[in-house]
Formats: sequence, C-alpha cells, structure tokens
Amino acid sequence: MATDTIKTGEAADELSLVRAAKAGNIEAFEQLIRRYDRNVFRIAQHITQNREDAEDVVQDAFLKAFQNLAGFQEQSKFYTWLVRIAVNEALMKLRRRRTGKLVSLDEDVQTEDDSVPREVADWSPNPEQLYNRAELKEILDKTIQGLPPGFRSVFVLRDVEGLSTEETAEALDLSIPAVKSRLLRARLQLRNRLTKFFRQRQQPENGRNN
Repeated sequence: MATDTIKTGEAADELSLVRAAKAGNIEAFEQLIRRYDRNVFRIAQHITQNREDAEDVVQDAFLKAFQNLAGFQEQSKFYTWLVRIAVNEALMKLRRRRTGKLVSLDEDVQTEDDSVPREVADWSPNPEQLYNRAELKEILDKTIQGLPPGFRSVFVLRDVEGLSTEETAEALDLSIPAVKSRLLRARLQLRNRLTKFFRQRQQPENGRNN
C-alpha cells in the first residue's frame, strides 16, 4: 500500500547516510528525516489515532534515533530500527492516555500458532485490497482503531505499510510466529466487522429490489 517505504535498491544509499550521520554530518541525518518522516507519521497516527500525538511521536522518535545512533549496529535497515523506536513511542502514548500509568498492551493475548484459526489465513477480500477502496476507508480506520494495540501495530506495519514479516518482527521485538498469529487475529476481527458492513449495505439494496 505505502509508496514511500524503502526499496531494496536504496539500502546502500541509506547506509551511507547513516554512517555519515554517525560521523557528525547533521545534513545526512536531516536527509533520513525527510525520507522517512511521512512513513513514521502514518504509522504513529494509525497506532495513536491522534494527529497531535502522532506528531509528538515523530519528533521523539527521530530525537531518540539521533541520540542513540552510535548504538545502531547496522545489522538491519535503519528504517526498521527507526520504526521500532516510533512504535514504542506510540505505544507509550497510548499507555499514558488510557490509564495514566504503564500497563500491558497485550493482556489476554495468546500468540501461539496453535491458537490461531487456520481458516482465516486466506480470507478474501483482504484488508490490503480493501484499503484502496475510498468508500471503505472510514470503516477500516474505525476498525483498525478498535483493534487491541498489540494487534494494531502488527497490522499497520504488515498490511498498511507493507513491511515483511521479518521486518515487522524485528521492529516490534516479536518472534515471527507471534507476528503471524497477531496478524491473523487482526484480520479475523476486521473480517467480522467488514462482513457486518457489507450486510448492512446489501439490506437496503435488497429492500428496494423487492
């Protein structure tokens, strides 16, 4: 879905910018900001569902990335590392907003593969396809907002931003099975809500035909 996500061919250029920024080149880091600020903002807004919070997350994420740049080991893409920082900041915003204290965002969540309904894996149409339909954007946004934060983060990174399962697992500090499990559960919830949405739309049409 996302058109701004880093492409494989840009990896070398990204790494050169990161190394220049590590050496103290502020302009190089500013180029990284310009390259990824829209992606980070979009992810933060999906998770926080609040524009002001998302703007704060973007600022805090880039600040932390700059402060901790020396610790970036270059074993993954800088973008994946940055997304991990941004997601953590966004989830912290949710914790503070909802309870005023730190609480678990994955209460009552089981991520073992055995607990995932197998038939959900190939349901169609899938959220990626549906998200491109303007008439469904509003219902999808509301449905995404209703997902538990742990599921929402996985869904946004995989199906909205187009990160791979491995990149999503790395960004969220999860195992690959956990990412797959949460993604399927998120899709299941979306499927249920979208099914209701389609039924509600069809009922008036059927009424007019009778």
